Amino acid sequence: MNKKFKTILVIVLLILFVYVLKYFKDSNTKDIIDFKTEQPFYTSIDTKIVATGKLNPEEEIEIKPQISGIVQKILVEEGDLVKKGDLIAKIRVVPNEQALVSAQSRIKTTKLTYDNAKILFDRNKALYEKGVISRQDFENNELSLNQSKEGYSQAKNDYQIIKQGSISGGGLANTSIVAQISGTILEIPVREGYQIIQSNNFNAGTTIATIADMSQMIFEGKVDESEVGKLEEGKEIKVVLGAINEKEFPAKLTFVAPKGIEENGAVQFIIKADVLVRSSNKIRAGYSANAEIEVASKDSVLVIKEALLQFNRITEKPYVEILTDNGAFITKNVEIGISDGINVEISKGLELSDQIKVWNKASEENNDDENDK
Repeated sequence: MNKKFKTILVIVLLILFVYVLKYFKDSNTKDIIDFKTEQPFYTSIDTKIVATGKLNPEEEIEIKPQISGIVQKILVEEGDLVKKGDLIAKIRVVPNEQALVSAQSRIKTTKLTYDNAKILFDRNKALYEKGVISRQDFENNELSLNQSKEGYSQAKNDYQIIKQGSISGGGLANTSIVAQISGTILEIPVREGYQIIQSNNFNAGTTIATIADMSQMIFEGKVDESEVGKLEEGKEIKVVLGAINEKEFPAKLTFVAPKGIEENGAVQFIIKADVLVRSSNKIRAGYSANAEIEVASKDSVLVIKEALLQFNRITEKPYVEILTDNGAFITKNVEIGISDGINVEISKGLELSDQIKVWNKASEENNDDENDK
């Protein structure tokens, strides 16, 4: 029994011994994992802020009527060019019945007052000529006559305005709506036959047309609070329109909002810029646009890819790992400058010949996958 147990124990030990030998052999023959390296290089870096927004006319005016009525005729179409004073539409006045009756009543009342004043004036004139009344009494009667005459005339004018929209003319007169500025008709929200409301202190009124000067455009966009401190009014920028094959237009930053607006948990600041647009460019109001604002620019500076940087968890200072002559990597602190999001300036700590460790391992399996591609 002891002999049989010893035999089994020896066999188990031999198997374990063989397994240990195989393990060390496999460990010693396993390929060493290599790391890719990259070198610093010289290039130019431009740090930019990109603001998204829209291109809108600087001067945009809504034409509103000064009297209520019905749109009888529209003489222009959207997209037409008009000059200041050009006729846009004609309005047929529909008088308010209550106001019309009230105006007629005022005419009758003022007519009675005028007739009475005229009778008194004629009587007192004869008395004045005979020396019965004084000159002052006569002049007072003359003043009353003139005042009653003016009131009667005003009552008739009010009646004409309520009935036909103007003093002159007769019947259902047409009120003319003209362009207040020279520009392009952007929108005509009404059609012939629409009922419109006049613009007054209690109502904004119905918009007949919207006119804008398309030669003077402004960019309106928003930037994040982390970038607004880098902006300066008066700075030259570029506005890019994606709708016109990424065409670039020169612009000047004219306004940076002093107060931010919170949107989706982030604070945004409104910016505006005057855009130089030539008449040959077919620009439309409301185009989506991006404003590229250059914050800093340097030529021929030593840079590395920003992905190669690491940061100390305690000091938060940047560093990289450099390949030494014996194949090992050592840590080296660096000082960085501006960055464009891809490359970062190295102001101190590296030389052009340094080999910097790339953090993605270049294992044999990864190399095979790349070869298959």
